[in-house]
Formats: sequence, structure tokens, C-alpha cells
Amino acid sequence: MKRWYIYFLALCCAGFIGACTGNFRDINDDRSGLTDEDLEADNSGLGYRLGIIQQGIYFNYDFGKGKNWPFQLTQNLNADMFSGYMHDPKPLLGGSHNSDYNLQDGWNSAMWQFTYSYVMPEIYRLEQTAPELMPAFYAIAKILKVLAMHRVTDYYGPVIYTHFGNSSGSEYAPDSQEEVYMHFFDDLDEAVRILADYIAQRPAANEFARFDILLDGSYSAWLRLANSLRMRLAVRLAVVAPEKARTEFRKALAAPGGVIETNTSNAAVAASGVYSNPLGEINRNWNEAVMNASMESILTGYDDPRLAKFFEPCRSDLIIADGQGGDVTIDLKGRFHGIRQGTAFSHNYYAAFSRLAVETSTDAPLMCAAEVWFLRAEAALRGWTSESAETCYRTGVNISFAQWQVAGADGYLAGDNIAADYKDPLDSENDIAARCRVSPRWDESLAAEIKLEKIITQKWIAMYPEGCEAWAEQRRTGYPRLLPVRFNHSRGQSIDTETMIRRLPFPATLETSDPLQYEVLVKALGGPDHGGTRLWWDTGRNF
Repeated sequence: MKRWYIYFLALCCAGFIGACTGNFRDINDDRSGLTDEDLEADNSGLGYRLGIIQQGIYFNYDFGKGKNWPFQLTQNLNADMFSGYMHDPKPLLGGSHNSDYNLQDGWNSAMWQFTYSYVMPEIYRLEQTAPELMPAFYAIAKILKVLAMHRVTDYYGPVIYTHFGNSSGSEYAPDSQEEVYMHFFDDLDEAVRILADYIAQRPAANEFARFDILLDGSYSAWLRLANSLRMRLAVRLAVVAPEKARTEFRKALAAPGGVIETNTSNAAVAASGVYSNPLGEINRNWNEAVMNASMESILTGYDDPRLAKFFEPCRSDLIIADGQGGDVTIDLKGRFHGIRQGTAFSHNYYAAFSRLAVETSTDAPLMCAAEVWFLRAEAALRGWTSESAETCYRTGVNISFAQWQVAGADGYLAGDNIAADYKDPLDSENDIAARCRVSPRWDESLAAEIKLEKIITQKWIAMYPEGCEAWAEQRRTGYPRLLPVRFNHSRGQSIDTETMIRRLPFPATLETSDPLQYEVLVKALGGPDHGGTRLWWDTGRNF
């Protein structure tokens, strides 16, 4: 978006958040624009609601106010950057904002706002009507509920989950993060049971196929996604609740329908018809997404062939004034360069750095086979299964190479390359030594902690460009070791530079417009409402 537009949208978003979340008791008003007539006009009208939910997870739902800027606020200006994947090359808000931990409420409230205004109302209505009308659709709604809401709790901590839409009592009671994770597993249990029974009774059924924009339309694909999602959530609890984590992971591995194992089963929002990839719009048309310096450090150091699939080399050299009446040419063309987070720059020169290879027509990934193999590698490392951690790790790398259609996985896995030091061609004050020191090569004699670092580093690469999950896993494990911000402008230094940002604060309008709601959320959080407070599963250790 144009630079002035970010100011306008920040104001609009703040106002809209006030309208949507200032009084949470009114938030389950349906803002999607879907009417009863829309539902009656279709043989399986429940699918319309499921379509809105699918568009709303990687947010690109057209609610009459623009389709792409909500995603920029919801994900791109926080998780995509905090994960170490990308950075906006424009000096938004004068250069000091989320990048240097001067957190902007109008940006950070967006995940809360849009999920509760567009996604959860549709899920709530499906939960009331679908069980009797179409049990399989109800099961898919439960899977989507977990898929959407685990992203929200992993941003903020406590959320309104089990009591959403409950008009009884004086307030919407939040679930702590521990509670909501337990409910996630319960909801997946119900969804898997319903789908498995439905498939057994109607193996050729495909009523959902014409509404499906995440998978291939088959109920078996949704069963695989549910089991794979259980694996993801189980591993998240590996340290904070190890017995529960082990039990849930093994349940997923043994569940009917199996898990995602090949790239043909990957879950991604299909960029066709009603959906276009908002990251592509931000990247191509707004010129507001380039490589993050941590990506440059790791991928160039590894000589990773996926680099050229993820990003584009700089298109031209940069000529800038030298301050003495002359010009200086910065050698960029044909090279890959990323922006170090937290440099608080006030110029537009970084627009010449490496753009993302993401189009509006690129499918938006939510879960890939490579991630599942790395989840299995970690589970094996922890002794939860009898699988080989090395075999699962190597399979994950090979699957990722195949997904991105690059060769050389065997040589890559035999390599001892490590991340490269970061050198900013525009400002040497931003230069910093690489933090990631592990190589791709597996060594069975290494300590478990180093093996885990290898697994998570490769998983981080493989999950690109899905910043929400990458940020969550980086916070959980500390891997990959990202480059810290150069300037830390967090309020009261509430965020530690080396520990990095741990969460997003609740919407500020809750504190002013609904102080009782805000009070119970903070109490459930168990710490101060700022970006330095760790979430429940964020223990600061890995074993």
C-alpha cells in the first residue's frame, strides 16, 4: 500500500477494532454479509460458511473494505517478520514500529479483530446447525476452528473459545492457553471420530468438494489434516506437558486416515476463484515485502537451492547521494539481500533488496508434508516413537526439496555449511555475526539439543512463507537462532533484545471499553500484558 495509506488504515483499523472488540459481548454479530437467503439458495448452504472460514484463516475475505490490508496487519507486519522470514522495506510510521518493538496496537489487534468478527461467528453457527444437517461438514468446521484459533492463542495466550457466543452470565469467560489446548485436542477427537465413521459409511461421498479451497475435496484429506494438526499441537507441548504431548502425538500417528506424508496432501488455500494470495498483493503491487536478514544469513550460508525459489535476486544496483555532491553505487544486482529487523531506518533504499517470489496466484500454505516429517523427527528424538529421528529428518529435507522442485538434497544433507555473517551493503552499523551455527548434516553422536536445533532450523526453512507457525516454533525452541534487533524501542524495555518478542498484547480497546473482560484475560495470561511475557508453552528450555 502507499505509505500514507498505512497511517489511514491504522486509524481505520483502530476504530474498527473499537467497534468490534470494545464490547466483546456483541462480537458474535456476523460481519461476513452472509444472509439466510444465501444459505437457502444452495443445496448444501453450510458450505458457504465453511468457505468464509477457509478464506479467513490466511485472511483474504472480501467484506467490502478491501481484501489484502487485513492480512498485512494480521500477519505480515508481525508474525512474518518476527519469524525471521521477511520485512517491509518502507519506513512506515517514520521507521519505528513493530520492527524495533515499538508495538502498534492498530496492527497487533488485527488477528483478534478479524478472527472474532468473521471466522468465529461462522464456526459458531455451524456448531449450532451442522451436526444434524451434515455431520461431515460439522467435523470440518471443528478442524478449521482448531486451525484458526491455535494461531490466535499462539499470538496472545488466553482466548475466548469454549464460551464464544455464550450469552449467559455477565462476561465471556476466557480459556487459559493450557485450557484451550486441551479443548483443541477434544475438538479434534470429535472431528476425527465423525469423519472416520462418515467415510466408512459413505466412502465415495464428496459433498464438500465444491467448497473446498484447502485440500482436494475428499473427506480422507480432512482426516489427514486433523491428525497432522494434532501432531503439531502435541509437539508444541513437548516440555510444558510432556506426557500429554506424547499421548496426543502417538494418537495422531496411529489414527485412522493417517497423516500428511507427501506434497500432494499439503494444506494450502488455493489461489483461484474467490481467493487471491494477499501476500502476493503486498509483495508485487505494494512493494512492501522483502527478505529478512535472518533468511539471508541462513540460506546463503547453507548455499540452499531453495533460496532462489523463495526470493528474487536484487534487480539492479542502487545509486545514492554521498552527501558531498556526488553519487555512490551500491553493488546489489544479482545478489540476495535482506533487511535486519529493528534498524529503525527512515529511507526507501531497502526497496531494492530481494523481493519475495510470491504472486497473488500463489497458493497460501497452512501445513506441508515436510513439517509433518520434522514433527516426527522431533518426536523420535524425544523417544515418543520407535521411528528414526535421522530418517524422519532426512525425509523432511527431501520432501521440502521436492515441494520446491530443486535438486541436490543428498549433497545438501552431507554438507557442513553454516549460516553466513550478515553484512548490510547500505549501513555497516547493521552488520552482525551469524547466530545459527548448525549445519544440515546429521551426526548421530551429537547431543539431543544440537539435533533438535538442526530439526527446527530445517523445519523453519521448509515452512516458509507461513510466518505464524514459524514464529510459534521459534519462540518455543529458540531455533533457528535469529539475528536480534539492532534497536529495541519496546515500552519500558519490556521485551528483551536477546530473548526477543514472545507474544502480542491484547487489543488496547478492551482495556478501555471493556475493563472487566480485559482484567480476566490478563489474569488468565498470568503476567503483564506486553510483548515480553512468555506464553504457557513457552518455557525457555527444550528438555
